Amino acid sequence: MSETASSDKALTILVGVDFGNPHFDAELHELGLLAETAGLTPVARVVCKRKAPDAALFVGSGKADEIKELILMHGATEILFDQSLSPAQQRNLERHMEVAVNDRTFLILEIFAQRARSHEGKLQVELARLQYLSTRLVRRWSHLERQSGGIGMRGGPGETQIELDRRMIGDSIKRTRERLEKVKRQRGTQRRQRQRRDAFTISLVGYTNAGKSTLFNALVKARAYAADQLFATLDTTTRQLYLGDNQGGGRSVSISDTVGFIRDLPHGLIDAFQATLQEAAEASLLLHVVDASNENYLEQMDEVHKVLAEIGADEVPQVLVFNKLDAMSADKKPMHMQDIFSIDGVDTPRFFASAQTGEGISALRAYLSQNLASTLTFA
Repeated sequence: MSETASSDKALTILVGVDFGNPHFDAELHELGLLAETAGLTPVARVVCKRKAPDAALFVGSGKADEIKELILMHGATEILFDQSLSPAQQRNLERHMEVAVNDRTFLILEIFAQRARSHEGKLQVELARLQYLSTRLVRRWSHLERQSGGIGMRGGPGETQIELDRRMIGDSIKRTRERLEKVKRQRGTQRRQRQRRDAFTISLVGYTNAGKSTLFNALVKARAYAADQLFATLDTTTRQLYLGDNQGGGRSVSISDTVGFIRDLPHGLIDAFQATLQEAAEASLLLHVVDASNENYLEQMDEVHKVLAEIGADEVPQVLVFNKLDAMSADKKPMHMQDIFSIDGVDTPRFFASAQTGEGISALRAYLSQNLASTLTFA
């Protein structure tokens, strides 16, 4: 399946392998969005079925030959796999295809590297990339072949170079971890100060491109960057949300916009963004923003819950905000703008809204004001 190419963007072929996973993206829609977000132009998509990955080429030699023909046909310069590749598979595929081969993990890391703006965000991405690179030295330095030596020598200059680079990356990881620990301590101090003031905190969480930043802006009248693209926001932004009716008593709460989640979010990124994600883990309430117009919203919610459990935020109370009401077809729009949605047997308040048009936002604000102010202490 060919697609329109752009002369100023790298041309890439998308590859996905169906191993029988019920959530397999047969159209490679999300991988295509990730590729475009990274500045690449998909020109073909290849999907195949296997019981298990081929140890050498992941897709097997026959499918690898088919992909190589597509490379020549479209003039592609890169191949992107929707699954993670082992360093050996990546190296073998590059030798076979004679173009760059990368996987979903690498692609997400590249997007994060492009989008990070704050000092903390850049440190977090740097750490995740270094950890990923440390497993790929055999590929990065494949031109340094093991050479025969004299008596008692098993290696050669190449092997020494790999060891040097491994040590350099190890040192860089250590330094970056130390700098992130300092940032983490600073964030911890800020959180303790809020806790001493009995501050009530809200964190926006959700799948990437669910509209968290747009909702954040609508709630606090801020100007945080928001765009219809994956991972538009990486750096946590915190503002005061004013609850100004009689029930709220004119008080404010702290509300934070956080990084979006995605299927198969690299564990290195979860570890690296621990300081940022801790905002969600230690929040008083999570506003879980869902793209109600996406037909796979249930799967996206599951992915968010997986990450929340991994960072220890799965026990934090939630309010669901089914966003993008304006993008829903007329036959799928809700009969009621507010109801109850069950999450793992827990009845959770749900609001339908459009952060873009403002529809439903006042009802959400009223709920936060009327129901939270009567039971909790605000800063």
